[in-house]
Amino acid sequence: MQPSVPSSAPSSAPRFDERLTAPRSWWVIVALLALSGGLVMFPLGTVPTLCGVIGAGALAAAAVSSYGSARIRVVAGSLVAGDARIPVSALGTPEALDAEEARAWRTFKADPRAFMLLRSYVPGAVRVEVTDPADPTPYVYLSSRDPRGLVAALEAARERSGDTEARDASAQGGAPA
Repeated sequence: MQPSVPSSAPSSAPRFDERLTAPRSWWVIVALLALSGGLVMFPLGTVPTLCGVIGAGALAAAAVSSYGSARIRVVAGSLVAGDARIPVSALGTPEALDAEEARAWRTFKADPRAFMLLRSYVPGAVRVEVTDPADPTPYVYLSSRDPRGLVAALEAARERSGDTEARDASAQGGAPA
């Protein structure tokens, strides 16, 4: 028999999980690149043609798949975006951006010091200021198909981490930090 976990224990299950996959049109381009690889090898015979199709298709598919494997998660009090892991306590208030505002923050409003996980084919985005004084990054910009869901998950994670800090401080007999 396994011990039961109290319902007040923080869950490490993701509260938000989004994969920024490449659009379907890019996979059509992969198929066309595979076909062109076969056409280049066509004068050499059937086996080289098949090798050209398989080789060009595999290379193009690997490139599109790796570019489309970016993932955004809010889990265990942290925002995980690509390779970055940022505690929600180091983040300010998240802001959901519509398509026009997201384009502005990708272009003329952009700060070169910002952490940006952007995909041009995703119209919406979320911008969150980094409040950690030791971090030179002014803000985090994340492309998202569900910016309102990401904002809600970040706010919920911040509330949970605030509740945890308050509980820990009261257990130690002090005020929350």
